[in-house]
Parts: sequence; structure tokens; C-alpha cells
Amino acid sequence: MSLSIGLRVSLCRLLSSVVLFWLTMTSIAAAHEVLPSIADMRQVDDRIVFEVEANLESFVAGINLTETADTNESDEAASYDELRSLEPDVMESRFRAFWPNMAERITLSADGQELAPVLDSVTVGAVGDVEVVRGSTLQFSAPLPDGAQNLQVGWAAEFGVLIIRQMDVPSPYDGYLEAGAVSPPINLQGGDQATGWQSFVRYIPVGFDHIVPKGLDHILFVLGLFFLSANFRPLLLQVSLFTLAHTITLALAALGYVRIPGNIVEPLIAASIVFVALENIWAKGISHWRPFVVFGFGLLHGLGFASVLGEFGLPEGSFIPALIGFNVGVELGQLAVIVVMFLCVWQALRVDRGQNEVGQGFAVYGVLLIAALALIALNPTGLAAALEAPVWSFAGPLAAVFVLCMASIQLRDHVDAFRQIVAIPCSVAIAVVGAYWFVERVFL
Repeated sequence: MSLSIGLRVSLCRLLSSVVLFWLTMTSIAAAHEVLPSIADMRQVDDRIVFEVEANLESFVAGINLTETADTNESDEAASYDELRSLEPDVMESRFRAFWPNMAERITLSADGQELAPVLDSVTVGAVGDVEVVRGSTLQFSAPLPDGAQNLQVGWAAEFGVLIIRQMDVPSPYDGYLEAGAVSPPINLQGGDQATGWQSFVRYIPVGFDHIVPKGLDHILFVLGLFFLSANFRPLLLQVSLFTLAHTITLALAALGYVRIPGNIVEPLIAASIVFVALENIWAKGISHWRPFVVFGFGLLHGLGFASVLGEFGLPEGSFIPALIGFNVGVELGQLAVIVVMFLCVWQALRVDRGQNEVGQGFAVYGVLLIAALALIALNPTGLAAALEAPVWSFAGPLAAVFVLCMASIQLRDHVDAFRQIVAIPCSVAIAVVGAYWFVERVFL
């Protein structure tokens, strides 16, 4: 090779800085998570009444909650933060002024006849920590036509996910409506409760969504497992132990047997990311203690998933199938992360092992790098909506990984090039993000 050792080291440091920049920038979007709105629906005499727990500030600020995973990433972030700091009575007045605009985008129909929602009351939570979503409740209702049998409910996509829980009837309906979806006709007398199989299927995408794209901390932990070794056996062992562990605590916590506050669990999850990433730097394979550590951290991550479920709950009548479906979705999300990263580094691994043509590797990564940069430049709105985050926050780190893979091919005669030039810099970047989150969740 014509490159000097000093130049190689400088190149590796430069490329590592690129990865650190992109991943750290991506990590900053974790403080203002978008949560679903939960509507308890009941018939009271001749009216249909909805009591909705929601983030009212996001509505008034005009944030599109379907296209946004974090309010900090929205163009309306400043307006949202201002509203978040208002005293309850002032915020209530602001929402009441906004209500006519919202009412026009709520879908209510009984037996096909459109209903006009009327705002009954608004209760805004105390200011508290402005970095935490403020819990507020609004109640609206509408008169039902005589003899009404069925009701359909929904609202505009910009208001985000709407969870509907029918109350005070046998076999009640539970719905999880995304992206402006409208519910099927709901029998006002009850009987529309989902079967176990339907609940299982419905909650698979919910679990997947809480890994990709919303679960960035879980994504980074899984990538930390991946970058220890891309070989199948050590990766399978780690992921299997992690899956078993978080399945246990997810079930126990969701069933109410284990309860640990989020302000304890979330910093520990960040610390787990730091540990596995840093161990990748000095360990070339699975140490004797790594399986136990991964299992212990899996228990923590299961509690983190349980806190997500706690935000909107699971249908009481089909709790176990829904819980299993959610967990299956989580596993599919984790596997998707591993598969995508494996495909990203596959050519570099093959060149490092002497199993592939160097020219082919450069060509593959050249095309992938151009594609990633094109996505950043074009910023397609459809992809941003699917990712629920800016396109650059995902395409940027991938572009950096492609550059590192090209460098490892260029320096393939360097001992253990893939590990030194790809795995370790990526692990350092993951550790920096985890450390930032730990500090943020404990002190900021």
C-alpha cells in the first residue's frame, strides 16, 4: 500500500468524526417524543361523548404528528415550546380558540350521518418539566340520531395516532388509528371487540414502529451487538439472549408485576448502549461475561418497551395476544435493523476476508453513497413521513458507514481492516450517543 501509517490513522480519525457527527446529530431528537392520543368513547343518553388524553400544545402549534417523531424536529418547535410553558388557564384559552379549526377535522358519523362535535370541557395539566409532554384532557360530544346503531370515528392525519376505547358496553371496541384512518362502523351496543388473532395481527406493526423508526436507543443497542462481530454465531447468541430477556420483563411489566420508574430505566438503557459499544473496542469476540451482560441489559430494555405500552395500554379482552403481537413486531424491527446493516457492510466484509473483488466493492459503495446523498438532497416527503423523521437522520449515518466501508476496502491490507476502520469507529459513535443520552436523562 502506498499510504503511510500516519496518513491511514488520520483518515480513520476523519471518517470516525463523520460518523460521530451524524449519529450525535440524530440523537438530539429524543427529548420531545410524539405520543398517541387516547379517546374513551361512551354513549350518554342521546349523545356520544369522547374524553381524550392528548398533547394539546402540538395541535395548537400546528405540528404534523404523522410526519414528526419528535417535536424538536418540527418547524413549529419554538411555538410548541412556548405553548408548553403557558400556565394551564392560559393554555386552555388558546386551545378553546383553536377548537373550531380542530372540530372541522374530526370525523364523526352515525349510520352514515355526519355529526358535528361540540367542545364540552378542557383540562390542562400543570406546567412542570417543560421537557416532558404535558398531559391534558379534552371532552367533546355530539347528539346521536334517533335509533343510531353504528358510529365511525377518526381525525386528520396531522393530529397523529388516535387510540379509541369503547366504554360501558359488553365486548367493547378497541382501535389504533394511524395517519388519518377512520374506524370501521362501531356497534354502539358493543360486541365489536377484536378476536385474539385480530389483536395479535394489529399490534405487530405497533411493535415494529417502536423500533423502526421510533426506537433509536434500541436500534443503537442492537447495532452495538452487531459491531462486536458480524459473524452469525456470536450475533445469534447475543440477539437471542437479548430477545429472551426483554420478552420476560415486557410481559411482567405489562401484566403489572414489575414497575420501575422511567427516570431510572431510561438512563440505564443509555448506559447499556455505552457499555456494549465500548466493549466492542477492546474485545474481538464474545467475552465470558458478555452473554450475562446482554441478558441483563435485555431486561432493562423490556422495561423500556413496557413504558411505551403503558402510554396507551393494551385491549383488556385480548391482552395476551396483543402483547405477543407487539413483541413479535419488536423482534421483526430488530431483525430489520440487523439485516439492513449487514447488507450495508457485506461487501466490505467479503473484501476483508478475501472473498470478493475490490473493484466490485468500490462500485457497490459508490452507488450506495450517491443514493444516500441523493436522498438527503432531495428529502422526499413520502420517505420522511414513513420514517417519521428527517431523511438525513437515517441516510446521513448510512452515508458515513458507506464511506468507512470504502476506506476499509482501500486499506484492506491493513491488519483487521474492517474492525479497525468500520466496526470500532461506529462503536465509538454509538458510545458517544449513549453517553449523551445518559447525561441528558440524568442531569438535563
